[in-house]
Amino acid sequence: MGWYNDHIVPHVVNIACGMKEIERQREKIVPLAAGRVLEVGMGPGLNLPFYDRSKVDKVWGLEPSDGMRRKAAARVDATDLDVEWIDLPGEEIPLEDDTVDTVVLTYTLCSISSWQPALEQMRRVLKGDGRLLFCEHGEAPDESVRNWQRRLDPYWTRIAGGCHLDRPIPQMIRGAGFAIDTVDAAYIPGPKIAAYQYRGTATPT
Repeated sequence: MGWYNDHIVPHVVNIACGMKEIERQREKIVPLAAGRVLEVGMGPGLNLPFYDRSKVDKVWGLEPSDGMRRKAAARVDATDLDVEWIDLPGEEIPLEDDTVDTVVLTYTLCSISSWQPALEQMRRVLKGDGRLLFCEHGEAPDESVRNWQRRLDPYWTRIAGGCHLDRPIPQMIRGAGFAIDTVDAAYIPGPKIAAYQYRGTATPT
C-alpha cells in the first residue's frame, strides 16, 4: 500500500477534498486563522487560498506524506504566505510548547491512526488563548447511516488512505483536553456515509 498511498491517494484526495461543497466548508473556517498557524495534515494544500493574509504571520504545514507534499508544491509556490513544511506525523510535532496561535484541522482527524496523541500534541503547542479550528466529516446522527458507515469503513479505509467514515469528532476533540466553543453539524450534498460535517472552534482547557 506504500506506492498506492504515495502516488494514487494524493490525487484522489486532491479531487475529492477539492469539490465545491468541501471548498465551501473550508471558506467558512480557514479565514478565522490568525497569527502563527499550524495546519495539521496540509495534504495537497487546498486550504492555502482561504487564509486571510492580513491576519496570518506564518503557516507550518504538517504533512508526513511525500506524495501529498509533491501535490501541494504548486500551491505553496503560488502563495505569498510564509509556509514551512513539517514532514512528521501529528503525534511528533517538533515545536515548543505554547508557540502556536491557531491549529487548523480540515478533513484530517478521519485519517490519523494515533489521533489522541496527535490531538494532545496540538494542545501542547497551542497557546493558552489560542484556538483549534476544525472542519471534519464523521459519525452521522442517523442510525441507518451510522450502520452503513460501520459496515463500509474497513473497505473505505483501505482505498482512501486510512480515512475513517464514523469517527465521533467532537468527542475526540474534547477527550484530548479541548473545550468546544462553537460547532455546526449537518449533512452536505453527497453520499451520506461521508457527508456529515462538523465545523467549529475549540480552546485548550
